[in-house]
Amino acid sequence: MSLFQSSVVAKYLNTQNEEIIATKWQLFKNHFQNPTIQENIRNSKEEQYQGGFIIDLFVNILGYTKNPAPNFNIITEQKNVKDAKKADGAIIINNKVKAVVELKGTETTDLNKVETQAFSYKNNQPECTYVITSNFEKLRFYVDNAIEHIEFNLFTLSQQQFELLFLCLAYENIANDIPKKLKEQSVSHEDVITKTLYKDYSLFKRELFQNLLVSL
Repeated sequence: MSLFQSSVVAKYLNTQNEEIIATKWQLFKNHFQNPTIQENIRNSKEEQYQGGFIIDLFVNILGYTKNPAPNFNIITEQKNVKDAKKADGAIIINNKVKAVVELKGTETTDLNKVETQAFSYKNNQPECTYVITSNFEKLRFYVDNAIEHIEFNLFTLSQQQFELLFLCLAYENIANDIPKKLKEQSVSHEDVITKTLYKDYSLFKRELFQNLLVSL
């Protein structure tokens, strides 16, 4: 199945502030879907735009506060617990690393190549639930493991897709573990559907068998 069930997503979208999302969508569109800015991003090396990307997306659009501002909740260069290796960024909730962010330049077209590195950082943060990878144009979001993910193309994102991006990644939603709840409830919803289909199929088989006996 997909990472989230559409009916579960719709339920949670109804809890979001429509005015805030509409405002953020305009800010997002004006930046990430501006052709000149897109070209400049494509021409930027990984290290040139990493900090800018954190500000442009996570701070300006998704509501995070970047270190060294007071009460910050997103940082760059997050060191592993066990060694000196560092993730490009991390989301901090209640003084715990809740998500790691690994960034590459747009020349890295296959984000599958970033997955192992990103999850090595997650596995070094005991309270980490989410993994975010991006090449500044595409962004992948994982919950708990690398089995499934959802991918967004920031340069071509529709308003409907942006609403899902905001639901997954906005500070308040990460702080309240909304994406994890989305995934858990999607799995439960899938189980209900599977059991209902099996029940209906079993009933159909029994009725078919009885009808065959009657016709003999």
